[in-house]
Amino acid sequence: MTIRLSLKSALFGLTALTLGATGALADQLADVKAAGKIVTATDMHYAPFDMLNNGTYEGMTKDLFDEVSKEIGVEPVYQDIPWTAELPGLEVKKFDIVIAPVTITPERLERYTFTLPIADATVSLVKAAGNAEMNKPEDIKGKTVGVQQGTAQFKQLSAYGESLGGVTVKEYGTTDEAYADLAAGRLDAVAGSLPNLTYLVKSRPESFALFEPAQFGQPTYFAWVLRPGEDSASFADAINQAILKMTDDGRVKAIQEKWLGSHTELPREVPKN
Repeated sequence: MTIRLSLKSALFGLTALTLGATGALADQLADVKAAGKIVTATDMHYAPFDMLNNGTYEGMTKDLFDEVSKEIGVEPVYQDIPWTAELPGLEVKKFDIVIAPVTITPERLERYTFTLPIADATVSLVKAAGNAEMNKPEDIKGKTVGVQQGTAQFKQLSAYGESLGGVTVKEYGTTDEAYADLAAGRLDAVAGSLPNLTYLVKSRPESFALFEPAQFGQPTYFAWVLRPGEDSASFADAINQAILKMTDDGRVKAIQEKWLGSHTELPREVPKN
């Protein structure tokens, strides 16, 4: 009886150890490959990265991530999620990755795992076409400027406004809403990333114009976001290797030129500040 109990206890301990090791070796890359899909979240109202064209999802993000998914060998599942719900949803595992362009900041680097940059994200300004009163970024002093809520561009605009002595910052759920108010004369300017505003002006030159220079603040980059920790390390590495391969074979350049009209060399490592 004693021998049987000892053997049973040993087997139970071995099973627990095995289960513990399995938990410790959880691997998100293995999970997505086993599922055959990557479940994503993005805001499909952020041209030229993410757009709905007659109900069909398209944009620079989709073109890039379609290629990344092919490299990994799985199918992408695209979900339209409001920006303010994306990072909280990622944390509670509602999806595998946020592919809405997210600005890399020191604070976010402490909380999430970022992929390699996919685009320049330096904050810039756009005005109504024909507005000759504002040209340089400092001309927004005392004016009302729109920006998407919860973004790094909002924080940079707020700080810049304070440095000028005061700017009224109006937050919007989407950039499209801000652009509409700018066109209607309810705003003096809109702040956003340079690629977004360049695309806007290119698409609607009769309505909008960039400041000259358009950019202010420190250079920043957009990237995709995964959960932190060792579980996502191999997943992030697989995505980064795919991005580097696409950079070297010209696919990234072709996609940039298609949607932005130009090509920007991007860092081959995740910026740390």
